[in-house]
Amino acid sequence: MWKARLSELEFDENELLAVLEAIDSNWITAGARTEAFEKEFARLCGTSEAVAVCNGTAALFLALKSLGIGPGDEVLCPALTFVATAAAIVHCGARPVLVDICSLQDPTMNPLDAEQKITSRTKAILPVHFAGIPADMPAIARLAEAYGIAIVEDAAHAPGARVAGKACGSWGEAGCFSFFGNKNITTAEGGMITTSNPELARHMRSLRSHGMTVNSWDRDKGRPADYDVAEVGFNFRLDDIRAALGLAQLTKLERINERRRTLSNLYTSILSTLEPELILPFASIPAERDPSFHIYPVLFPSSEERNEMEQLLRERGIQTSIHYKPIHRLSAFAEFDPNHSLPTTETFASRELTLPLYPGMTESHIDTVVSAMVQCRLQLVSS
Repeated sequence: MWKARLSELEFDENELLAVLEAIDSNWITAGARTEAFEKEFARLCGTSEAVAVCNGTAALFLALKSLGIGPGDEVLCPALTFVATAAAIVHCGARPVLVDICSLQDPTMNPLDAEQKITSRTKAILPVHFAGIPADMPAIARLAEAYGIAIVEDAAHAPGARVAGKACGSWGEAGCFSFFGNKNITTAEGGMITTSNPELARHMRSLRSHGMTVNSWDRDKGRPADYDVAEVGFNFRLDDIRAALGLAQLTKLERINERRRTLSNLYTSILSTLEPELILPFASIPAERDPSFHIYPVLFPSSEERNEMEQLLRERGIQTSIHYKPIHRLSAFAEFDPNHSLPTTETFASRELTLPLYPGMTESHIDTVVSAMVQCRLQLVSS
C-alpha cells in the first residue's frame, strides 16, 4: 500500500543473534545484558549512571517520583509533546504547567515563557527535544539554577543529540529516553534514565523493582535470599531480551543518526527550492545544537492546506503523521491551560505534517515523497 512509510525498523541478523543468545543463556529477565546496556548508554550520554526501564513513560515518571515530585508541586513542560510527558507529571500527583515553544522555526521549549510561569510551587522543568532538535539547554540550565528547580530532560527523540558538545540526557538531574518501535534505536518497548547522581540512580533502581532490597539477579550472583521492601515501588524493569536488542541497536546509532541527517538535509535542500513557502524547522537550527533527526516536520501555510495535503498524500501512498496535538487540546488535559495561552504552539500544531524518515530510506524514496507533494500542491491550486 505505502510507497513511503513513516518509519521502518533498522534490524538485521545482529539483532536476531543477540536475542537468540539471550534466550540460550537461560536468563531472560533483568540481568547481565540489562547491566551492559545501562553501562553503554551511560557512556553515550557522558553520565555515570543509567537505569533501564520498561518504557519511556515509566522513565519520566520514575525520574520525577525519585526527585520527590508529588501533590501540590508544579512541573514546567511544553504543550508540544507526546501525552506521556504530561501524564508522568500527573501520575506523580503534580500539575503540568504548559509552556509555549520558541518559534515556528524552533519548536522547543521557550525559556522566556517558562520563566514567566515559575511559581513557589515549581519543583522541576521538563524540556522536550522535539523531533531530535535539542532544546536551548544552556538557557534552561541557567533558569533552573537561578530558581533552584530540577531539570528532567524528555530525550525520547534525542539519543546521540548534543548541545554545545554536551549530550542530551546529561544536562540535568535526569534524562529520559524511549526505545519504542519508531525511535532512532528500539527495543520494541523500553526506556532509559540517565543521571550522574549515584544516590538518585540507586533510588530509581529500587523503585523500578517493587522497592526490594534484593532482586532475582542479585540472588543469582550469590547474594543472600532474604530481602526487605524499603518503600512501595513498581514493576518497571527491562528484560535481558530487550536489552540484547538495545545493545545491538546501540552499535548502529551513530550510523543511523548520520543517515537521518543526510536524508533530512536532502529533504531541506529540495523543499526549500520547490516549496519555499513551507517552514522547515531543520533549516533553522542554531549551530551549537546537534540534532538526532528523529522525525522530519514541515509547516504548511495554513491548517486547511496541511489537512488537505495529508489526505492527498495518503491517497498517493505516502504515510505521514502529525506531531503533536497540543497537550491542552486533549480532553483529559484541557484543565491545564483553560485560557489557551500558547499561541505559537497552537499555530505550529495546526500547520505541521511529519514526512517519512528512517535510515533505510533511499534518495529515490525522498524523490517519491517530494514529487507527490508537488503533484498535490498543483491539484490544490487547480481545484
